[in-house]
Amino acid sequence: MTYRTDGPEPLRHVEHVMGTVFSFDVREVAAADRPRVQAALDGAVVGLHRVDELFSTYRPDSQISRLGRGELTPSRCDPEVRDVLRMCEEAEHRSGGWFSARYAGGRPDPTGLVKGWAVERAARMLVSSGAGSVCVNGGGDVQVHGGPWRVGIADPLRRGELAAIVEAHGELAVATSGPAERGCHILDPHTGRPPARGLVSVTVIATSLADADAWATAACAMGADRARPWLGRLPDAEAFIITADGATWHTSGFARYSAQLYV
Repeated sequence: MTYRTDGPEPLRHVEHVMGTVFSFDVREVAAADRPRVQAALDGAVVGLHRVDELFSTYRPDSQISRLGRGELTPSRCDPEVRDVLRMCEEAEHRSGGWFSARYAGGRPDPTGLVKGWAVERAARMLVSSGAGSVCVNGGGDVQVHGGPWRVGIADPLRRGELAAIVEAHGELAVATSGPAERGCHILDPHTGRPPARGLVSVTVIATSLADADAWATAACAMGADRARPWLGRLPDAEAFIITADGATWHTSGFARYSAQLYV
């Protein structure tokens, strides 16, 4: 849930792509800039479909699928594929190996980062076109500019309720990972099994949604015992987690983003 209540009529769009729903809310657009911003919005939607064509692990003709079958080498892939794979390698290194962009057997799988990267890029396209306030939501992972915006963190143990609300100003990203929507799809990369003492939800706040997406995925893979101290040391990011018994925990700086929760 993301909303902003003031300002002129926004540009809005909803697109089904990459196996999820992307929503755009674009505000503070001067009349003279509106055609350019609309063109950027159209271009951002085309870009999301291009990302799906390149990175989908479900499409046998995607470059990621072809790379996994050995039909392509990284040097022959699109530059965007090489950029994302490089970012995945950096995330793996920075997380001590807990973020992984590979299936068992070594096939590439950048899904733990690529959606956040795609949303972040789309939002920046809109800002560059002249929009003063932008929110792009890709399957619950959110990148905003301007604001204020309020981003709800769903409570996976109480359907329809919120566990927290993040108030965002300026450039901010909110990414959530966990098994609530898709079941246990994030595994311990060291064992190939579900994490010990798994978490039902990990939300990371950062400037970059690509980073926030990767860190939330890594923390889920770690499980509760490792995730808490690691998230507490993570630079330029804050986190909020929900455990299987419904308890919550957050990093020391999370409170400065937290808005009053009304239920």
